[in-house]
Amino acid sequence: MTINASGWRPERPEAGSATAPTFTGNRALMLEEALIFEIGSTETTGVEVAAPATVQSRLGSLARNRPIGLPGLSEPEAVRHYTRLSRQNYAIDLGLFPLGSCTMKHNPRLNEKVARLPGFADIHPLAPVDTVQGALEVIHQLAHWLVTLTGMHSVAMSPKAGAHGELCGILAIRAALEARGEGHRKVILVPESAHGTNPATAAFAGYSVEDIPATSEGRVDLAALTARLGPDVAGVMITNPNTCGLFERDMRAISDAVHAAGGLVYCDGANFNAIVGRVRPGDLGIDAMHINLHKTFSTPHGGGGPGSGPVVFSPALAPYAPLPFVEKTGEGFHLVEEETAEEHHAGSFGRMVAFQGQMGMFTRALTYILSHGADGLRQVAEDAVLNANYILRSLDGVLDAPFGASGPCMHEALFSDSNLAEGFSTIDVAKGLIDEGYHPMTMYFPLVVHGAMLVEPTETESKAALDQFIGALRSVAERAKAGDVALKSAPHFAPRSRLDETLAARKPVLVWKDPEVALAAE
Repeated sequence: MTINASGWRPERPEAGSATAPTFTGNRALMLEEALIFEIGSTETTGVEVAAPATVQSRLGSLARNRPIGLPGLSEPEAVRHYTRLSRQNYAIDLGLFPLGSCTMKHNPRLNEKVARLPGFADIHPLAPVDTVQGALEVIHQLAHWLVTLTGMHSVAMSPKAGAHGELCGILAIRAALEARGEGHRKVILVPESAHGTNPATAAFAGYSVEDIPATSEGRVDLAALTARLGPDVAGVMITNPNTCGLFERDMRAISDAVHAAGGLVYCDGANFNAIVGRVRPGDLGIDAMHINLHKTFSTPHGGGGPGSGPVVFSPALAPYAPLPFVEKTGEGFHLVEEETAEEHHAGSFGRMVAFQGQMGMFTRALTYILSHGADGLRQVAEDAVLNANYILRSLDGVLDAPFGASGPCMHEALFSDSNLAEGFSTIDVAKGLIDEGYHPMTMYFPLVVHGAMLVEPTETESKAALDQFIGALRSVAERAKAGDVALKSAPHFAPRSRLDETLAARKPVLVWKDPEVALAAE
């Protein structure tokens, strides 16, 4: 073993060498695991099923004419296979998850307990309204607190995720412009510091997208934005705090300028976790903003879902919000599902989804809000900003911080690879972190910084956890600055070494083929 400034670390292999192989391919408890098709046999099955009675098929030409090809595994073989795979997956329950602009924070188990209560976990979207009054009250209460926390007028609860919420806001903006006879406005301005989904959403909605440059401090160039405003501009999509981890100090001036030019303001609220309880977007002149419940209000969102992206609206856009929404009456709660009157969104652009939204996300988010209270939510933002600045300043002189001189960051610390040794880049640092037992930070984003490394520690990490991560990142960065060639082939201790990720992305192998069958076919 060797010891360095970061503590004890195992000996690393010399350049070009490999760790000693084993007969099994295992490395102690890091077990090698083959594909499920390579483990089981298509000729066997782990369950005995009686032959079905002979009946006439009604499938016609759709009937299967060859074996399905699924592997047959016994119960212990299946359990071991998926358990071993789970050991190769990094998760927030294993360690700090430093992805920037993603807010991968701990999900309190209280939220899970409430979400699994009967009446929430087993609810059906087509159940009669009078049988789901409690669920509708949860949606109504959550909507109230989202409006209160943002200082906005109303909220659409149905969007399923952040980008879905963006589309909701842009469609409401389009409906509002068309209602006032200004459907000719076809340009959406998107700052370089905005999330990448923003221009994609605007283009999907049929708008032309134009970039607004960032200043040397990583914020929106207000002069460039105001100079571009005109009668063809529908609005601006801005992320605040932005993807450089900075608060847009000119947000109010931006909103005023856009409104004066006849446009509307959409704010990407994915980073609301950094300002919740501290800043109300409604006070900044914002017309629409989505809120990622699965980020700010602590719902697990890895692996493709689930997510939830309610959208809050200003009075200017509230009449055009999508249906349905929950309304409280003297008799209880009911769903407004049609444009029945002016007060029921006669100008609504329609529906985003078939039903109300993500019930599991609503229960978790409301539980999180009520258990924290006003003071707790304020502390969430304060601690998230504190942790990010602790990482930023702890790595002074180790990694280049392109905007470090412009003052404190918000919820995430941004670094670049500009001070690494020649031939070394962000990817080498990221792969080295895997050997240290961490999922890498967000790499090469935002695009305004070359070789960007974006780290968001969130508020749920302790100082001890941050110190360990800082030590690991410092160690890898110092190796990259010293030209340690072993980093070029990292990771060395993961189940797989460095892959050709470009080839994997361009030519993914999505279907398993039996090598013997494939060889015979050739």
